Amino acid sequence: MSLTGVVEMLKNAEAGGYAVGAFNCNNMEIVQAIVAAAEAENSPVIMQASQGAIKYAGLEYIVAMAKLAAERTHVPVALHLDHGTSYEQAIQCIHAGFSSVMIDGSKLPLAENIKLTRRVLDVARAVGVSVEAELGNIGGTEDDITVSGRDALLTEPREAATFLHETGVDSLAVAIGTAHGQYQGIPELDFPRLQKIKSLVSIPIVLHGSSGVPDDAIRDAIRLGVRKVNIDTNIREAFTQAARKVLDANPKEIDPRKMLGPAREAAIEIIREKMRVFGSSGKA
Repeated sequence: MSLTGVVEMLKNAEAGGYAVGAFNCNNMEIVQAIVAAAEAENSPVIMQASQGAIKYAGLEYIVAMAKLAAERTHVPVALHLDHGTSYEQAIQCIHAGFSSVMIDGSKLPLAENIKLTRRVLDVARAVGVSVEAELGNIGGTEDDITVSGRDALLTEPREAATFLHETGVDSLAVAIGTAHGQYQGIPELDFPRLQKIKSLVSIPIVLHGSSGVPDDAIRDAIRLGVRKVNIDTNIREAFTQAARKVLDANPKEIDPRKMLGPAREAAIEIIREKMRVFGSSGKA
């Protein structure tokens, strides 16, 4: 198969009452793990690349690996830009072959966020690429982007309705109490806020910062309308712990394959677990 868009995936998820996992890829082994997990679970999957991943692996390498992975599997695979912060970057990724992009204007005033999102939509619509936007400011750190606790702002439901009316965006990332990176405690999600947002907007809701959120809370969020769930930190944890275990057992090991092979297997297992929680297994 070729890379697919996210709109149809999330439309199916809405009809089926489940969510599709969006898993960050940073290297070849994680790309392989994402697709292997999707095949094992017979699940649709969104492979996403952040600014840090693009800087590390290179835009062309990311696209080439994702396209090859999609061509060699029977499950739907999308390639999504995670937290694109500029019009130029979003357009560059569209031209490179991404099937979906996120334009994150959440730090801007509402009117400017709307204007930026519209600019990206104008280009994306013309070539069949789906667009995700963000309203509210999710705390924590992802790559080199940090949002302090005092700067994190929960999404205002009526602003979400206004944003959708003014943009017609395909999906919306909302801030309801999650954070990027590792949690120091158990996050408490604002479910009444999520319920209110969903009652006012008709598009799929996206949950960022989902690593470390208890499974039951994720299931509740999906029940209330979340259709795309982002996972990055949990993959990094499983991947590095497995590689570290090899080195701890044999400090003189110099073969990268002996470290990265087990790391890839650990990533496959955590991704499969998430797919089962999201309810996407068997939905490809």
